[in-house]
Amino acid sequence: MVIADIAGRGQGRGLRCRGPRQETLLRMLENTLSHAERPDDLIVYAGLAKAARDHAALKLMTEALLTLEEHETLVVQSGKPIGVFPTGTRAPLVVMANSNLVGRWATSEHFYALERRGLIAWGGYTAGDWQYIGSQGIVQGTYQTLTAVADEHFGGDLAGRLIVTAGLGGMGGAQPLATVMADGVALCVEVDPERIQKRIDSGYLERATESIDEAVAWAREAVAARTAASIGLLGNAADVLPELRERGLVPDVVTDQTAAHDLMYGYVPSGMTPAEAAGLRESDPDELTRRARASIATHVECMLAWQDAGAVVFEYGNNLRAQAAENGVDAFRIPIFIERYIRPLFCRGLGPFRWVATSGEQADIDLIDTMVVREFPGNALVQRWIPTARKWVRQAGLPSRISWLAHGERAKLALLVNEAVRSGELSGPVAFTRDHLDAGGVSQPLRETENMPDGSDAVSDWPLLNALLTAGSGADLVAIHAGGGGYAGYMQSAGVTLVADGTAAADERITAALTADTGIGIMRYADAGYESAADAVRASGLRWFG
Repeated sequence: MVIADIAGRGQGRGLRCRGPRQETLLRMLENTLSHAERPDDLIVYAGLAKAARDHAALKLMTEALLTLEEHETLVVQSGKPIGVFPTGTRAPLVVMANSNLVGRWATSEHFYALERRGLIAWGGYTAGDWQYIGSQGIVQGTYQTLTAVADEHFGGDLAGRLIVTAGLGGMGGAQPLATVMADGVALCVEVDPERIQKRIDSGYLERATESIDEAVAWAREAVAARTAASIGLLGNAADVLPELRERGLVPDVVTDQTAAHDLMYGYVPSGMTPAEAAGLRESDPDELTRRARASIATHVECMLAWQDAGAVVFEYGNNLRAQAAENGVDAFRIPIFIERYIRPLFCRGLGPFRWVATSGEQADIDLIDTMVVREFPGNALVQRWIPTARKWVRQAGLPSRISWLAHGERAKLALLVNEAVRSGELSGPVAFTRDHLDAGGVSQPLRETENMPDGSDAVSDWPLLNALLTAGSGADLVAIHAGGGGYAGYMQSAGVTLVADGTAAADERITAALTADTGIGIMRYADAGYESAADAVRASGLRWFG
């Protein structure tokens, strides 16, 4: 699917839908698909995360958006349009639910049985609700995590530090660039040569080899020179990492972004190529799962040994530890990155906010970059990230940006942008969204909400309340997601999109929905017992019963 040419402020030529809000959501869907890892299968990232259930559903969804009126709401169930309802001009244009299963049935086995029958699809986080902006989102999150690691463990500097990791897929492919942006040296193991080549072609990875000797030599040279570098090494993490350890290598930092969340479509077992794993999935899926979990156990045991040797080790949220624990590994000695480095930010409502110039004009993003730096001088994350992103991040698809803004800051920026659309300073509508990995967006007891001080890790009310609030506040698109596949039963999340189209109605929607989105987030952490979150709620002026 080709992203349409856009001109004007969604009012003139290029407008295919019956209003700029509908047009913006259609372009967000098209933009998400433009980043797909497997476009023929509509899979955007992570082995199975889809933007639509199948091509017939995609066609119907597109047709629905083209004819949707301002007072109507399109309902989508796991990537399939169900119907259109007359709901009023303050209601969302689109509401959706992706891969939600009733508790006892929220298992991988039940999900895959439904998926094979075409009854359900996994939306991932931002694939299923048309909010994916390509690798920039995960680049920023990885960069933020690495700079937090640097600040805590290495005096704020990763120069001369070696980061060993694995996985160069739709999520992991951001790791080499994020490491270079943070001045470190990345050694990234990947089992699929096509993924390595894709990262080289995109500029996210500098060079690659099939030789462990060559990769180690390159890494040591860069570390000694304190020169930022990214190195791809073709191989299986379960084989390569133990070999590196046997050679006496002790990295400064170890993490992982392989697709360990899904043993059917993600993690490739030791000794197998991706093609061989795909064949085994068809002939003996249970054996594929067994082999993958055994390989993950070996992988994690190596990470634990490095942790005991003094390396900074953390899981990046891909379910690696839980899979290893199934094989008896004491995997949860490895901390999760959210609790360790990110949760203090969530307590203040700081998280990954994004905006997309649906005009297709890079100049619109450049102008908003300038606006963000000017308007938030006290936000150190913004002041460090925006200049870095402008230097390093290549735009793909519709021009976009992500930056960590807090409660109150998001609504302020979106209102300023809406005014710039209204005045003609920006050439078209701007879509605002965020990662589901955000203060109020998700409950995931093995990632975002692990080790909450009050023990409420698995309470999924919070993202559901988030979705209800943002829908009631008039957000343009609201979604609730659950696990599906390897994440079945492990998470519940909510997504939201707001369209700044220059209208007074958009001012109202933006103010209400973005205040609600982060407001319920800081209340969630305050309710769990974080005093910094309670301070943030008190400072917000929101009415709170804490």
